[in-house]
Amino acid sequence: MWVSLHAVCLRSQRVCRRSVAAAVSQCFRHRDASVSHFSLLAGLSAQTCKALVYRTHGDPSRVVQLEGVALPSLGAKDVLVKVLAAPINPSDINMIQGTYAILPDLPAVGGNEGVAQVVEVGSQVKSLKAGDWVIPKDASLGTWRTQAVLPEDDVISVPNDIPLVSAATLGVNPCTAFRMLSDFEDLNPGDSVIQNAANSGVGQAVIQIAAARGINTINVIRDRPEFTELSDKLKAIGASHVIKEEALRKHEIKELFKTCPKPKLALNGVGGKSATELLRHLQIGGSMVTYGGMSKQPVTVPVSALIFKDVKVRGFWVTQWKRVHSHDGRAFRAMLDELCSLIKQGKLTAPACTEVGLQQYHAALDAAMQPFSSTKQVLVM
Repeated sequence: MWVSLHAVCLRSQRVCRRSVAAAVSQCFRHRDASVSHFSLLAGLSAQTCKALVYRTHGDPSRVVQLEGVALPSLGAKDVLVKVLAAPINPSDINMIQGTYAILPDLPAVGGNEGVAQVVEVGSQVKSLKAGDWVIPKDASLGTWRTQAVLPEDDVISVPNDIPLVSAATLGVNPCTAFRMLSDFEDLNPGDSVIQNAANSGVGQAVIQIAAARGINTINVIRDRPEFTELSDKLKAIGASHVIKEEALRKHEIKELFKTCPKPKLALNGVGGKSATELLRHLQIGGSMVTYGGMSKQPVTVPVSALIFKDVKVRGFWVTQWKRVHSHDGRAFRAMLDELCSLIKQGKLTAPACTEVGLQQYHAALDAAMQPFSSTKQVLVM
């Protein structure tokens, strides 16, 4: 998952304008879907849904097409859902390009994240009922479609009284932020975290979750004409400090640490020189966790940081975390419950975006492929 995080939301109804980056809609599909039950139809009927499909890997704006897809019969342990909103994340783009760590069988429906409403349940379904909202438990479910028939175990419920866009974008960025703040260092109120890509979806979630826990955040963003405006927006959601990349190498960072403790944890979504600079400012024994590489440059670790500061260099991928914990869903459930509680309290909100019609999905995909673009769109069903 890289960082510039353009997410787009699709809905079968009107989508509220609070969303994240650029998005497209669709529904979920069986993880093991194959051509035999993935027939693409010229016309739509009650047994079909509309989906953004790709048959080959490549440029998303070229290989993704809006088509009709047949729905399988509802099994005893299946649920029929309609997708309410589904974002475009960088991992979605990488998957279509064929460069992601996991790839679905082709043809495939795009989208790893979203929220759907249960329409009908099979006779043996116990954990869900009609009207429930659900999100995918894992990646590769194919959320860019209007409806799907899914195994009960492939989805997990979320409250239906939180904002739609927050629900649709809950499973990747907030979960990534939550786990990185929880699993690598013992952070207490008053401690500090430093991160680059602070305006990304993950970055904004880090700011808000950390603020709710009383943890200081030092947020690094690229210099730009609207730096002051962006800095004010990040501070409004809880950022303690917002600085430019260049400040990491200047005297002002030393002044900052006179009033704020050096960070125990650094979160790197960029790589390259930016990651090296984060390392330099860690406390002795601190950790840098890399979850993305927007610069497409390797992470370079100074020997002095390893020898004299004993820093730890780690990586994190939320998909892997979910799979490790798939045998016991209690950790996932507890995390979602805490995140949803923050959402209800107004302490965790999704970044804003505008909306476009479903037919304009090509433009939304193009926008999502621009790593430094500020364009934010939503595809509406």
